[in-house]
Amino acid sequence: MTAAEIQNPGTLRELAEQSHAWPFEEARKIVARLKRKPKEEVIFETGYGPSGLPHIGTFGEVARTSMVRHAFRVLTGDKVKTRLIAFSDDMDALRKVPDNVPNKEMVAQHLGQPLTKVPDPFGTHGSFAEHNNARLRAFLDQFGFDYEFMSSTACYTSGRFDTALLKVLERFDAVMAVMLPSLREERALSYSPFLPISPRSGMVLQVPVLAHDVKAGTITYEDPDSGERVTTLVTGGRCKLQWKPDWAMRWVALGVDYEMAGKDLIDSVKLSGEICRTLGGLPPEGFNYELFLDETGQKISKSKGNGLTIEEWLRYASPESLSLFMYREPKAAKRLYFDVIPRQVDDYQQLLEAYERQGPRERLANPVWHIHDGAPPQADNPLTFAMLLSLVTASNAENAETLWGFIGRYRPGMTPQTHPRFAALVEYAIHYFRDFVLPAKKFREPNAAERAALIDLRDALSQLRPDASVQAVQDVVYEIGRREPFLDEKKKAKDGKPGVSLEWFNMLYQVLLGQEKGPRFGSFVAAYGIQNTIDMIDGALARSA
Repeated sequence: MTAAEIQNPGTLRELAEQSHAWPFEEARKIVARLKRKPKEEVIFETGYGPSGLPHIGTFGEVARTSMVRHAFRVLTGDKVKTRLIAFSDDMDALRKVPDNVPNKEMVAQHLGQPLTKVPDPFGTHGSFAEHNNARLRAFLDQFGFDYEFMSSTACYTSGRFDTALLKVLERFDAVMAVMLPSLREERALSYSPFLPISPRSGMVLQVPVLAHDVKAGTITYEDPDSGERVTTLVTGGRCKLQWKPDWAMRWVALGVDYEMAGKDLIDSVKLSGEICRTLGGLPPEGFNYELFLDETGQKISKSKGNGLTIEEWLRYASPESLSLFMYREPKAAKRLYFDVIPRQVDDYQQLLEAYERQGPRERLANPVWHIHDGAPPQADNPLTFAMLLSLVTASNAENAETLWGFIGRYRPGMTPQTHPRFAALVEYAIHYFRDFVLPAKKFREPNAAERAALIDLRDALSQLRPDASVQAVQDVVYEIGRREPFLDEKKKAKDGKPGVSLEWFNMLYQVLLGQEKGPRFGSFVAAYGIQNTIDMIDGALARSA
């Protein structure tokens, strides 16, 4: 917790108890849970299925859960110990070969085996699960999350789950009574909560249980290859559970108090909750968040590899901007594609700036408070990401040095050394321009009226001093645009003159920069330089002559 939180825990806690920010609303559920069933330690959990490469949705669950955990610590004055477990279901069988991995033929030879037994198609780790687990942990570590990684395979084989597995065996019929009504008739005929691991092939077997012996701790099944009856212990990694009973068993074995899940798992959460109660446990608190969608509106998937990867977002934007995306409206479906990045970057900066002006109550509702565990950094970006993209577009900058020349004009004395976080933003802008803006860059020719307006704008800018203020430039831009077809009679300037429609500014960016929209044009000219802007207008006029 931050120094301010420690110094004023009472005041902060009172504000937190009244806050409508969703992490506090979730944390209050856990506080109420503790009143009903006190315990010394609260366990938060997130789950990850390493059948494919980690995607941003995986990270989002950890980020959101961490926000709830911090909110809980504030509500309880940090007097209750907490842990966050990042759990990997790496003993699950590989059901299909992911689309986004190399050496697919090699991977296909191991279908049906636990993911920790499938060779790594990338050749960097001992198994496919180890590779994907490492990718996830590396990113979580990079973000500085406080978590404990836990492997399903390790829990099963080490005996950590043995007591809970024997409880499932003891309540076998009751677990079946919960599961069978949810299954199709054909599936129900062969269903068993236990999946034995074949000692012959190493496969995770989907076979009916012919008999179970609670006292001996065993199940009996028919080997699908030999037809022989096989009796095996359910402990020690010799069996695993079907995933809904597995989820419930894990909640009981680890004492999980909070876990959120996607909207597509609502029915699964209910079933696992029933099984958890059947085993004598209390299902964790949590909520169902909406899914992330790719550019076509389809759910993003680890195995399909659609949507964005963690590494891709970090090539174009800061980790904090990603956390902001995760914080916002967790119960609303959102497109998770490259074109959402610029807004998240600029909105994050605006929220940082707003935080410095806000009182204590408003700060708890500001996403940056939750992103930074109550201690956001000071805002120090003089230019927006949208502005940087426009500068790169106008100058075709291939390196940061070119951009810093414009930045130095706009904010004298500012360097990568004095503003390292902004220096990172410059690099992000260059990457984003190269990969997305440049390929889509398409200049349109101005019509006769637009061409006349551009000539007048060029002439008006040439009358300004090179060091003219942003407002002086913006005034000129508005005055030139105050003509047909750009008038907006519904808007009025402060001096009573007619307003200027967005079409005027959209035309400037489409004709001059080859992009649909951009930042405040006066600010852009002040950063890019008046003479550079005049030259750019002349270039556009020459292209359309």
